[in-house]
Amino acid sequence: MRLLLPCLFWLSAFVVAADAEETARRAMVVTEHRLASEVGVDILRAGGNAVDAAVAVGYALAVVHPCCGNLGGGGFLLLHRPGGDARFLNFRETAPAAAHAKMFLDDKGDLVPNASGLGYRAVGVPGTVLGLETAREKYGRLPRARVLAPAIRLAAEGFVLAEADLRPLKVATRLKDSPAAAKIFLRGDGEPLRAGDSLVQSDLARVLEDISKDGPRAFYEGRIPRAVEQAAKAEGGVIAAEDFAHYRVEESEPVHCAYRGYDVFSAPPPSSGGVALCEILNILEGYDLKALGFHTAAALHRIIEAERRAFVDRNAFLGDPAFVRNPIERLGSKAYAAELRSRISNERATPSSELGPGLPLQEGRETTHYSIIDEDGVAVSVTYTINGYFGAQVMAPETGFVLNNEMDDFSARPGSPNAWGLVQGAANAVAPGKRPLSSMSPTIVTRNGNVALVLGSPNGSRIISVTLQTALNVIDYGLPLQQAVDAKRIHHQWLPDVVFAEPGALSPETQRELEAKGHSFQTLERFGASEAIA
Repeated sequence: MRLLLPCLFWLSAFVVAADAEETARRAMVVTEHRLASEVGVDILRAGGNAVDAAVAVGYALAVVHPCCGNLGGGGFLLLHRPGGDARFLNFRETAPAAAHAKMFLDDKGDLVPNASGLGYRAVGVPGTVLGLETAREKYGRLPRARVLAPAIRLAAEGFVLAEADLRPLKVATRLKDSPAAAKIFLRGDGEPLRAGDSLVQSDLARVLEDISKDGPRAFYEGRIPRAVEQAAKAEGGVIAAEDFAHYRVEESEPVHCAYRGYDVFSAPPPSSGGVALCEILNILEGYDLKALGFHTAAALHRIIEAERRAFVDRNAFLGDPAFVRNPIERLGSKAYAAELRSRISNERATPSSELGPGLPLQEGRETTHYSIIDEDGVAVSVTYTINGYFGAQVMAPETGFVLNNEMDDFSARPGSPNAWGLVQGAANAVAPGKRPLSSMSPTIVTRNGNVALVLGSPNGSRIISVTLQTALNVIDYGLPLQQAVDAKRIHHQWLPDVVFAEPGALSPETQRELEAKGHSFQTLERFGASEAIA
């Protein structure tokens, strides 16, 4: 589904639907779900700022978009305030203390199928609750109870499922082996819920009420960590209550780069998104994309080659900064971009085998992104996830939320692709307390200190391409935001050495020209949404 990107000029718009542009006079909330958007607008109207709205939306999506919105996962929040002040909150999941580099390998050193993707062994320590509460306490205005109230009501009273809610719920049959989850998301006959059914989540409502009363302590101490540990032990997992107690949120400056007079702020490691995005933009700044033409073979060839090189560096060098040294300054420099650009042939695709050792990239696509700006010009861009649809597909009894499978975002065996085809290096190997590398790229673009774009995407490694091309469509090609978001996209991640393209992204003539240069193509139906504000 393609979510539409509003422009901000009159009163708050709150329902963002496929193929419908929304405009707002004073503020804007853009999310994956109509009810979550309504919650965000309600918080703004109640006197909250963009951070309050972002926190309320995060909790609401955990209720109304449970495949992907979450309490049991983690993510990133990027904040920009008028005057150029930008901050980044990292609430990415961490590996449990008992995790180790060989935990997904058998005695022969081979990967155990699905071990890093399904079940309690795949679960990282969730960061969402502490991340949201840290943001609200430090940068919000409203009390916790007011911000949580809409999500509590939606969980306790339930809401009627619309047709638009059904696609993610169709895979809920995977939850049949988790009794706590099955009783919520499956009908009595074991089939997924249908349009017109009411989704009531009483256990989740109680957890949210506990957080409302006692803050993040209710999530990271007491019954919830104990329930997760007990369920994990029974099924071979390693996550423990002590892991919850030791979880911490990290705050830092975002990655920053300049592009054609704009300032681009995005996610630093353990996200690869901001570094890769800036590396690609720096390479492309040396080309006149507008003169080359929109979606011409000449322009797309240069975009593909820039993406190819950025993903080489992404996979080779980046990881959790607490464990590895990330060469951000080097990768984000204009000089390095010029060096890479000088090696790009305008006539020939560079085979990926010529560029590096080769570590394909695999990463969950079932992420959630939302963008918010308030009447004071405060902008928030949030991407959070449980990785795959319904994460590890497990739910501890009486907790009401599905747990993530973020351990699959580590290099279970460096050089081997994960569930999503990404090959990664030793910098992203499993280690206790480590955060896995991510492509989540909450991004804010400003000009002269004023917000020009708030954007991001939920779709694994393609997040970087979706965010990049939405920005290029606006900055280089001058497209109105709705057209910029609707435009078909392409993606290259170094390995596999193929250009993924949305249906209709290329004319037959353009594809023939690119194939003549040495590019190969694969059509990809599900490319990922873009949630943006301009």
